[in-house]
Amino acid sequence: MAAATAVAVLGGSAGATLAVTGLPREHRAQVAHQVWDASKARFSELGSGDDHGKRWQVLLSVWAAPHNRTEAAQQLEAMREFGIPGGARPRLADMVGKTSHYVTLRYGDDPLRPIMFDTVAQWEKLSGDDLQSAAVPLAEEDTEAPERLVVGMAAGTAQQVRCTFDDGTNISVQPLDGLGTPMSWFLCLGPQGARSKTVAVVK
Repeated sequence: MAAATAVAVLGGSAGATLAVTGLPREHRAQVAHQVWDASKARFSELGSGDDHGKRWQVLLSVWAAPHNRTEAAQQLEAMREFGIPGGARPRLADMVGKTSHYVTLRYGDDPLRPIMFDTVAQWEKLSGDDLQSAAVPLAEEDTEAPERLVVGMAAGTAQQVRCTFDDGTNISVQPLDGLGTPMSWFLCLGPQGARSKTVAVVK
């Protein structure tokens, strides 16, 4: 099974519940051909739950390619207002004609935490069992905690991704279409104390 580390990555607990939502596959072509306002991202929730009384949510956001520097500047401001920190935002000079995407985690009242992100002129083509993933602790302040929150993207044809943790837990999830992107997106949350070991497309 092929696996890769995402281009950009920034880097648990009992009582977590998981809900997963996304766009149905048949809407991919329709969404891909819509005209997007470069200053407004499209969002899809990859997962959410409660952990020690704190709400957490993982969002995929896709930002359309600005046509000029004016649109790029507006997009940068919208990213700032959304909460994307400066170190994860693209440079103004590198934005025109390029699409940005982020997988971000919000945990309680903590600042927004980017997990995976990139700004590209063309989407990377994933096929077969290719995937890119990242694993992080659920709570940012718990830096010594195991990386049990796993997020990533796989080929658009992927039907099932399996996350394996070091305590022997296997979690299989169905990837979700992502806002007109040519890949599918997934999230796994391992049990308390478990650390991500492997991630693979199995179907």
